[in-house]
Amino acid sequence: MSHDAKIADLSNQYHDDRVLKSYLQRVLPADVHAAIAPDLESLGAIAANELYDLQLADRLNEPRLTQWDAAGNRIDHIELTDVWKRALVLAPEYGVIAAPYEQAHGAYSRIHQFALAHLFIPATDMAAFLMATTDGAARTISRFGSDELKATALPHLTSRSPEAFWTAGQWRTEQTGGSDLSRIQTEARYEDGQWRLYGRKWFTSSSMANMALVLAKPAPDAYDGLGLFYLPIRTEARSVNDGIRVNRLKESMGARKLPVSEIQLDGAACSPIGPPDEGGRYLTEMVEIARTWNAEIAVAYMRRGIALARDFSRSRTAFGTPIIEKPLHYDTMAGLQATYEGAFHLTFRLVELLGKREAGSLSSTEQHLLRALTPIVKLTTAKQAVEVTSEVMEAFGGAGFAEDTGIPALMRDVHALPIWEGTTNVMSLVALQTLRRNGYLQALTDELNRCAAAVTTPELKQAVDTARAAFRNAVSWLSDATKEDEQAPQAGARRFARTIGQALELALLARHAQWALQHEGGRAVAVVEHFAAQGIDRIAPRRHYDAYQLAQDRTRQTLFQM
Repeated sequence: MSHDAKIADLSNQYHDDRVLKSYLQRVLPADVHAAIAPDLESLGAIAANELYDLQLADRLNEPRLTQWDAAGNRIDHIELTDVWKRALVLAPEYGVIAAPYEQAHGAYSRIHQFALAHLFIPATDMAAFLMATTDGAARTISRFGSDELKATALPHLTSRSPEAFWTAGQWRTEQTGGSDLSRIQTEARYEDGQWRLYGRKWFTSSSMANMALVLAKPAPDAYDGLGLFYLPIRTEARSVNDGIRVNRLKESMGARKLPVSEIQLDGAACSPIGPPDEGGRYLTEMVEIARTWNAEIAVAYMRRGIALARDFSRSRTAFGTPIIEKPLHYDTMAGLQATYEGAFHLTFRLVELLGKREAGSLSSTEQHLLRALTPIVKLTTAKQAVEVTSEVMEAFGGAGFAEDTGIPALMRDVHALPIWEGTTNVMSLVALQTLRRNGYLQALTDELNRCAAAVTTPELKQAVDTARAAFRNAVSWLSDATKEDEQAPQAGARRFARTIGQALELALLARHAQWALQHEGGRAVAVVEHFAAQGIDRIAPRRHYDAYQLAQDRTRQTLFQM
């Protein structure tokens, strides 16, 4: 596609992202920053030029499934798009998966990884979904896999060689549902000295991967729990494992470059990760990795949309002046930028904790903080990405609604984020359950207090006070609602979780702005003020509604049912 055909231009996406650069300057030691900057600069240039051009040229292409070859043999070959093929070369070359496993930078290795991912994600048509499942599989095998798997599969998953690099899927979802694992029907049977899988996985995002971790119910009935099984999908010769059939590629609203498949398992050979009925306990870290990736995908897509809209607003004129000079348009864009920056700092706070855990330097209090933050970060950023990209589309006017600009695809893609790895409702209930455990709510309180202690400027202190007030209001509501009715908090769980998430975003923005004042000037203070002005307390307007509504719904038909 020619330069003139683009709706907007992009410059080097590392140089142009002052938020990423400022954050890295604050948190990284000078030697680590110097070590990773060249790769970030290189990948930022590729994302803005080669990959952006390729995305637009490849816009109409989607993965294709060929089930049979000319000789009538079942092959189930999935042909990926050109962007995905390029992504599967760049990911290992830049260490998008390898970085945290190499531990070259200790506790900062996850920051290194997700800084790379921040540039890689929006330029590669949702290939990040596959990176997320690959990362989760690598983490699971490195911690819980057998010596054989650590010696065979793990080096491929973390390889920097495109020829040796493996990708991995996580196959859990069935037609009965995704979050309720008790309803999984796929069976793992031990037959003639070999575990084999039988059943149908209704939704798999990576059937073209080299391997998968599959959740299944072990037979016979002597096993009570679920098992997590290592399933080789393709050999070095790229042939499909016997017993795996791709029934079809799903036709999705968005993320259409992702080869989402329905899989039939008919005796596919596999091996258990740990005891065959204790798979549930191996899911925790894998899910934490996936939800962190989900948050970073949300953040990266917000960044891409804003970057495109900003360039467009500088070149598009209305009534004689560029639209960026119109006060209302500028205010709208400033609000989107503030939301992006809040989501960025919240997500990278989670990334910091992951890196410390893997380097062995995470305290017990920080372990509570990691577990408490994960569902809140996932649900908050996912919803913000949908809200921001909707405004980005509107910022382009009619052009934003035209498919050949690529903006509609951007908006459709982010709608996968509130669904993948747990819907907003599911994540809200997980957050509610987690924060009721001893120590977890206190970990979030301590985080707010740390932010407050770092802030001295009056405007920023006021912002932190606003964050703490919203947080206290949410906690007080939870206590009061529980006293009125044990189930009442469930009705307000979304508003509770969003209030907690946005309060943390505001506090983290203020903490960063205090540092930025001394090193970069006052821009970050304006971001904090803009974020605070948008309102973060979703509890106050309906504080006593939830218990009342629950009581009414038990005695009469609800409006929703009517």
